[in-house]
Amino acid sequence: MTTTLLDVGRTRALNDILRRSLSGGVLMLTAGIIALGRERQQAILDAIAAYDDFTPDNDPRGEHDFGALTVGGERVFFKIDYYDRALSGGSADPSDSSITTRMLTIMLAHEY
Repeated sequence: MTTTLLDVGRTRALNDILRRSLSGGVLMLTAGIIALGRERQQAILDAIAAYDDFTPDNDPRGEHDFGALTVGGERVFFKIDYYDRALSGGSADPSDSSITTRMLTIMLAHEY
């Protein structure tokens, strides 16, 4: 499959929707994030929603699918993976939401 600029733009838009509103996908929090408690989790979710420090170095495909940031003294990573609807393998086309389940995983950097 050839990826076009239009596909990348669609994928980026869908990733931004998930990251900003937690809609259009599945949210996974690691044990370290869960252990921080609800108030700190919300601060992390808010910071990820506002994150816009995407550069060619940290976002080479232009999909806005990974970020690293510090929130309340904690180094946090987020990543978005693309699965088929059954969650049994990768999506054949991440720009097509009808066949893709997006998974936003949020973790402490030391959990990576």
